[in-house]
Amino acid sequence: MIKKLLLLSLFPLLSQADPYPQNLTVPGGVAEINLGDSRSPAPNAYFNRNRVLVTERNGQWLALVGIPLAATPGLQKLMVESSAGNGEISFMVLDKHYPEQRLTIENKRMVDEMTPEDLRRIESEKISMEQIKSTWSQRPADTHFTAPVDGRLSSLFGLKRFFNNVPRQPHNGLDIAAVAGTPIMAPASGKVIGTGSFFFNGNTVFLDHGQGLISVYLHMTQIDVHNGQQIYQGQRLGSVGATGRVTGPHLHWIVYLNKEAVDPALFISSDIPRLAARNTK
Repeated sequence: MIKKLLLLSLFPLLSQADPYPQNLTVPGGVAEINLGDSRSPAPNAYFNRNRVLVTERNGQWLALVGIPLAATPGLQKLMVESSAGNGEISFMVLDKHYPEQRLTIENKRMVDEMTPEDLRRIESEKISMEQIKSTWSQRPADTHFTAPVDGRLSSLFGLKRFFNNVPRQPHNGLDIAAVAGTPIMAPASGKVIGTGSFFFNGNTVFLDHGQGLISVYLHMTQIDVHNGQQIYQGQRLGSVGATGRVTGPHLHWIVYLNKEAVDPALFISSDIPRLAARNTK
């Protein structure tokens, strides 16, 4: 308890966070779907055959569904298994336009001049990260997030990205720029399920927050946690850096729900105006 109170005092933004992500049913968003009275046993829910996070809110079971960035707008179906039987719930995904972002990467080896050894490493790391992303732990999920670093928003989720005019995958996280060495704090309690140095991502930490809710921290200059470690909200994970494919020091923060990358800003919506305002100063 003393340790947790100390961490809270070191990270004052904790009290400002929303306990649940913002409901935004667009590609890359989160759909909140009511599953019924929580006096009944918790149901299981599946979207695109992937298990979905189910939590309790105000006496109701609530599914938090991660919507793929590649999702086609229109009617989607959530499959539900409950004590009352199996069924499905339909929900609508709305369209959203994500703008383009063009970046210049000086190190061309990070864009289109990889060596055969680089390509083998990249493929191996992709497999490892997919395995980590597929982690499912049954314990109640901690959805009460806070901003992991004190900085400014430098690149938003979902941007259609071009590196040296070469099209790449859309931006799957939220970038928060800060001076190298700035502490990176856990946004919620969880367990470290992976750490390492990756070709594109640089020094990286993966946290499991329960029921397929996973957060990832990229480009760190230093990692201060180890695999298997239990983490409290506000505990230091490491520090901001510029490792991997970057244009400068920042935290690239990813949040996965049911294996889909969703907009981290939805988990700290009350704090986004403060971080965004720093871009006008």
